[in-house]
Amino acid sequence: MNDETPASPTPTPLNVPSAPPPGTPLVDSYTYHSPQPTTKGPYILGVDEAGRGPVLGPMVYGIAYCPVAYKDTLEEMGFADSKTLTYEIRSNLLETLSSDPENLGWSIRSLSVNLNEQAKRATILLIQEVVEKGIEVSEAYVDALGPEAPWQEELTRLFPSIAFTVTKKADMKFKIVGAASVAAKVTRDACIEGWTYEETHSNPNAKVGWTDNLGSGYPSDPSTKAWIEASIEPTFGYPSIARFSWGTVKVALEKKGHDVVWVDEQQKGVSKMFTSAQGLDKDRSLVMKDLSIHSVASF
Repeated sequence: MNDETPASPTPTPLNVPSAPPPGTPLVDSYTYHSPQPTTKGPYILGVDEAGRGPVLGPMVYGIAYCPVAYKDTLEEMGFADSKTLTYEIRSNLLETLSSDPENLGWSIRSLSVNLNEQAKRATILLIQEVVEKGIEVSEAYVDALGPEAPWQEELTRLFPSIAFTVTKKADMKFKIVGAASVAAKVTRDACIEGWTYEETHSNPNAKVGWTDNLGSGYPSDPSTKAWIEASIEPTFGYPSIARFSWGTVKVALEKKGHDVVWVDEQQKGVSKMFTSAQGLDKDRSLVMKDLSIHSVASF
């Protein structure tokens, strides 16, 4: 998995086919498939992700696949865990992955929400769509998502004709997973570099406090730290690129965000809401009164 902190990518726009078109905000999850290989199978397939650790940007799942007979050629191509490769080498390797469409195929799933269940669904979806295209997959190597055995059993149940190996550091052990890692990481790099804010897409001239220098999105990246520090809006927090559940964002909001007092926090216990409505409307805002909204004791 790509959880360690890489250096900020060089801010040069990438021509990555799996990234959103320039100027398009990333609002929903999406899938990209490379051209389908034509060589007869069986195939081996690898699965990995990029972006589990960052505080900014999407998580991207990638798969790569090639004929079993192509395995020795793949070994010599230079694929490895993408976080051990430089930005330039990763970009070149994605071109390599696309250079032999008769034998090499790859796909990504970019997730708008970073949840384990979403990640599992992305893995299943990518494998399923490759199989449905007619690719005969005989072996699949998957970078572990939590406990290895239950995930391997679930994948085997869903795809009984495929021999699965789910293991930690699969991107370092198997070149096909390294290729998947490159596909995921380069796509994520391109997403971050060409990020279009959803909040200003319809009004590009809107004045906001956000900068385009997001860094890599990892919380220990100096450029990302600077963005988090400078981009907070005390009332609304951050634009949607930020992961509000991450500790880094929570700490920043606690330090610089406006305090919020919820009306019902003044009531003593939930049970009181269900006993009597008398007195519960005291000190409610004028808006509540103007709209004739009242507490009730029975439903």
